[in-house]
Amino acid sequence: MKSFVQTLIKILKKKYLLASALFITWLFLFDGNNLIDRISALRTLHQLERDKKYYTEKIISDLKKLEELKTNNDNLEKFAREQYLMKKENEDIFIIIDKNKED
Repeated sequence: MKSFVQTLIKILKKKYLLASALFITWLFLFDGNNLIDRISALRTLHQLERDKKYYTEKIISDLKKLEELKTNNDNLEKFAREQYLMKKENEDIFIIIDKNKED
């Protein structure tokens, strides 16, 4: 009788172990919120947070430049000449491009 009970216990333990292993495998690999999708989503989240930080800093920098252009006419003239190649009426502009310089 003891050997029968021990054999039954061993079989039941293996069944529970197998069922538990299958359940855990199902959760990690095949469920809607599986481990692979979760890791991918976390990577995307970190990339988006880095992008948010970059663009926030860029916005702050651009706002400072805009405020400087609004308040200082000399800087506004310099910006217009450099970015939009504007000139005064009796003035010629020569654009010099360095062939050795790579952008």
